[in-house]
Amino acid sequence: MLHYLLRRVLYVLPILIGVNLITFALFFMVNSPDDMARMQLGVKRVTPEAIQQWKAARGYDKPLFINESAQGVAQLTETIFYDKSVALFAGDFGRSEDGREIGREIRERMGPSLAIAVPTFVIGLGLTVSLALFLVLFRGTWLDRAGVVLCVGLMSISSLFFIIGGQFVFARMLQLVPISGYESNPLVAWHFLILPVTVAIVAGIGGSTRWYRTLFLEEIGKDYVRTARAKGLSDAAVLFRHVLRNGLIPILTGVVVVIPSLFMGSLLIESFFGIPGLGSYTIDAIAAQDFAVVRAMVFLGSVLYLVGLILTDLSYTLVDPRIRLK
Repeated sequence: MLHYLLRRVLYVLPILIGVNLITFALFFMVNSPDDMARMQLGVKRVTPEAIQQWKAARGYDKPLFINESAQGVAQLTETIFYDKSVALFAGDFGRSEDGREIGREIRERMGPSLAIAVPTFVIGLGLTVSLALFLVLFRGTWLDRAGVVLCVGLMSISSLFFIIGGQFVFARMLQLVPISGYESNPLVAWHFLILPVTVAIVAGIGGSTRWYRTLFLEEIGKDYVRTARAKGLSDAAVLFRHVLRNGLIPILTGVVVVIPSLFMGSLLIESFFGIPGLGSYTIDAIAAQDFAVVRAMVFLGSVLYLVGLILTDLSYTLVDPRIRLK
């Protein structure tokens, strides 16, 4: 097990370094520090002195990769790449363009993001898997056909419709919940979170249910299912005792995509409902052209996704005893 984890970590490091290099190239080669200074200063005819002062205050006045004016190791460390990209591996996210510490902002905003993402993930996964099993249990009947049509209909509707529609009906017309905002007190926070969580679940229920139904239908036709039926097991017992367990591997593979969003937050949900999480933090940084924040969030998302891949491989051994990690 230990050898497997070490091997997976060694696989992850080159990927993470490559993502970091590509991100750096996109930010600092497509947009030069001079261009970034002009965008931040917001002046069409900004003076060269103002540009130089802006770059010096934020460490953008150094060379990109190699500082030929320095000596020894300083040729590599006294560069923008070392300050802005290599430091990310040590957990130093730096400061945003307005001077705030990015690491502190991430820690403070992670709570609201998790408050939305965790219940959405847990309730949504349980609900979609249950609905998929229900449709498979009644496959070929009008219930199955109606369920598929409903899933396709939900998939065809933009999530913006559910967000705006939910705010208009339940917040503005019925006035059951606030239209936006957030409260850190757990006893009050649920009142602000129930609508965005419900909207997020409804927006994703169609595609997930249809996908899980397809997975379970593939398992239904396999030999072990026919053997279980020949032993006299009912359809419900076969579904929940055998089909569900064998379908967990592709389900886990799909779940790993959601892991980064548990920490990173939902961009649209948090922005429209005024939740001060990492999703709205990223959207605000993009709108303000705060490259330091965007770069840090891209790196953090990459790390979380790669960690999710490792956890998924480890979880395979729990649902399928035939898989052994060496």
